[in-house]
Amino acid sequence: MRALNIRWLGNLPYAEALTLQKGLHNSVSDGNNEEDYLLLLEHNNVITLGRSGDKDNLIANKEKLDNLGIEYFETDRGGDITFHGKGQLIGYPIIRLSDPKKVIPFVRTIEKSIINALAAFNIDSYSKEEDTGVWTSKGKIASIGIKVSKWTTYHGFSLNIFEDLNGFDLINPCGNSDEKIASVHSFNREVSFKEIVDEVSKEFSKNFNYEIVNSQLSQFTPTQLKKEKKYEIDEMVDRGVFNKNKNVIPVTIKGLLPGEPKRPEWMKVKANLGSEYIELKNLINEKKLNTVCEEASCPNIYECWSMGTATFMIMGDTCTRACGFCDVNTGKPSDLDELEPLRVAESVKTMKLTHAVVTSVNRDDLEDGGSEFFAKTIQEIKLMNPSTSVEVLIPDFKGDRRAIDNIINEAPEVLNHNLETVPRLQREIRTAASYGRSLSLLQYAKEVNFSGKTKTGLIVGMGEEFDEVIAVLKDVSQIDIDIVTIGQYLRPTSKHRPIHRYVTQDEFDEYKLIGEKFGIPHIESGPLVRSSYHAKDSFASV
Repeated sequence: MRALNIRWLGNLPYAEALTLQKGLHNSVSDGNNEEDYLLLLEHNNVITLGRSGDKDNLIANKEKLDNLGIEYFETDRGGDITFHGKGQLIGYPIIRLSDPKKVIPFVRTIEKSIINALAAFNIDSYSKEEDTGVWTSKGKIASIGIKVSKWTTYHGFSLNIFEDLNGFDLINPCGNSDEKIASVHSFNREVSFKEIVDEVSKEFSKNFNYEIVNSQLSQFTPTQLKKEKKYEIDEMVDRGVFNKNKNVIPVTIKGLLPGEPKRPEWMKVKANLGSEYIELKNLINEKKLNTVCEEASCPNIYECWSMGTATFMIMGDTCTRACGFCDVNTGKPSDLDELEPLRVAESVKTMKLTHAVVTSVNRDDLEDGGSEFFAKTIQEIKLMNPSTSVEVLIPDFKGDRRAIDNIINEAPEVLNHNLETVPRLQREIRTAASYGRSLSLLQYAKEVNFSGKTKTGLIVGMGEEFDEVIAVLKDVSQIDIDIVTIGQYLRPTSKHRPIHRYVTQDEFDEYKLIGEKFGIPHIESGPLVRSSYHAKDSFASV
């Protein structure tokens, strides 16, 4: 009996979702994954044309689409032309079929699942013998377009929830100019996005006879929950930053918030201010460089610096995002220092590093997110240190593929991008980032034949459950991540997210063991582990 992994990914652009689909499809179809996937998400405005579709069914020209901010893709799925946008649930089932010729029964089961889900909200709907999709008395409410390759499905279905579906006016939906479009809110405006996701998930699992279902859901937005948007202070209250009664920063006792667990002995790090540490600190000061070791208050700074290793942080010490776990400054960044890449390269040479690690703050203020500056730094390091391997820890660049290409084109030996936490906690911990986008970024590197190793990291102890971490390890294993780091969250200040618990060494060991069983080549898992901890050895091991 195959299991089903359901992932609600929130809003994810079409191209990024397609990349992730392909990665998971390869894993399932090649037999590396004995479990199937149902990806549930929402797209920004996009029009897609199926392989048998007629381009004449696109009424608007490219200029009009560009002006409206609507993307256009020609795809290899079945069906004709359709529109996806906010307020529409997208489902991508990645399922290995027992018989690839039975795609019609597969589609009919999807229709049945949607019909049953709608019935839970007293919405009558039906399918048609001669066509695919789901209809209501007010028009078509769901479209389906499936592709089967190597016995495995991808692409999927869309279900209209909100009423704002003006994008359908730009096409002949499914090739029919007379087709009327309906939505859930055409019948019941009180139904939330989350309620639909929950019901579709349940019916899909039941109708496809999955006895084992693992659901990991990213957080829903207030709009999707039909809740009014909160003020920032309300969000901080929810995160536990402020006292719920007085809306003030609570008094700490020995650095601990009320109810926060006492730091165990194994989390207490002794300072080692040896000559190597002092020498490296002086070098960094002399070169006017920043290190994530200092800026993020890394507990391993004394160990690593005493070994002559450090992680350089370029493009300043001020980040444009404010993630709930991070100690890096947030604000308006300074101008780029054009000589910084050269100074980093000189420092690598002075330190005689055989493996250099470079990261950066988020620079959403720059058009390319700072990717060209990142690329320049890699260039300078390799030019001055031809035998040194380079590892980069990069932001998501808001999913901009051109920015990611700038990095990949310089061929760093390791491309690291951290997931940081489980899907459920993404929105409250990672500002302006998403689980789906991060997975897609890492998979994209594989898709464009990146020659190096891919790497990601998790911080635990922020409120996640054990099974949620295992689900993340399962996901990253299916997109062939080479290296994973797992470490304990340490609250930098009283204004940051409180520590939920201290994870025991036994649990860290279990994460490592399970991840290795999933096929992840190398895992660093322990209380003091950080992204670049033992980076050189990790790279050498794979």
